[in-house]
Amino acid sequence: MLVLGIESSCDETSVAIVKDGKEVLSNVINSQIDIHKLFGGVVPEVASRNHVYQISMVFKQAFIDANIKPEDIDLVAVTKGPGLIGSLLIGVNAAKAFALMYNKPIIGVHHLAGHIYANAIEHDMVFPAIALLVSGGNTELVYMKEHFSFEILGETLDDAVGEAYDKVARVVGLPYPGGPQVDKLAHQGHDTYHLPRVYLEDGSFNFSFSGLKSAVINLVHNNEQRNEETNKEDLCASFQASVVEVLVNKTIALADKLGVKNIIVAGGVSANKGLKEAFMKYENYNISIPSIKYCTDNAAMIAAAGYYQFKKYQKYDDLTINPKANLDLDNE
Repeated sequence: MLVLGIESSCDETSVAIVKDGKEVLSNVINSQIDIHKLFGGVVPEVASRNHVYQISMVFKQAFIDANIKPEDIDLVAVTKGPGLIGSLLIGVNAAKAFALMYNKPIIGVHHLAGHIYANAIEHDMVFPAIALLVSGGNTELVYMKEHFSFEILGETLDDAVGEAYDKVARVVGLPYPGGPQVDKLAHQGHDTYHLPRVYLEDGSFNFSFSGLKSAVINLVHNNEQRNEETNKEDLCASFQASVVEVLVNKTIALADKLGVKNIIVAGGVSANKGLKEAFMKYENYNISIPSIKYCTDNAAMIAAAGYYQFKKYQKYDDLTINPKANLDLDNE
């Protein structure tokens, strides 16, 4: 089955063609990082306008790279949410136009399901499994007993982990996007500031990063008031050590509680080197983390998820499909 994947939930315009959920024939990504860097973050209106400009060219390149014709496609899979509604609309409408023009079936895919199924491209997904979803907008622990079975057992009560990274980067004076910059400096420093590790008193598997973010802000502010220099490398190392320890410990604790040995790490923050290194120390678990090219937003993951979604449910959407900015994973 040849699946055409389309992803436009934020600031990447991506089109991919994937065979049987595994073989990536093309995965074209046009990133807007350089554009939004001028604003220090993603501007929704700017993002949607650039999707309009890029979508046709990205479509064309995907078919050139795959060396196939539009008529060869068996299924169109498109991100239906969550995300920036203006950006989502561009991808969904492009998908509907293609499906109508070539009389192809279409299905909408949850963006976070796409991140989870990025792992299926290079690894065999074994169930039951715990998926740790970490990105700019999400931090969730998801129990999967089988394909496309999602039960959220933990989530952030405030900032998502990627959001916390970006906010700390701004405090430290690092350019957008801040996450990769913090990760890079963290490997040049040491955990000398010993920032708090936040474990909630209710013993749940939920997360909270707002207090850690505040601790970083207060530390930098107090040092400035005392005319003391803040070591950026050590601060990034201390911040990352706190985040990674909590993420990994809670994931392993939940896996142990449920007797699960398969752990999936997904989302943009799964590209974080420190997080990967921490998980790889747990040799008694089957840890699955995508290659960096499939960690961030891309259409290959949407195509892969669409393939497994169709295999399980054997049904399509119709051309009335519309995106949703807010969409719960466990209600899909």
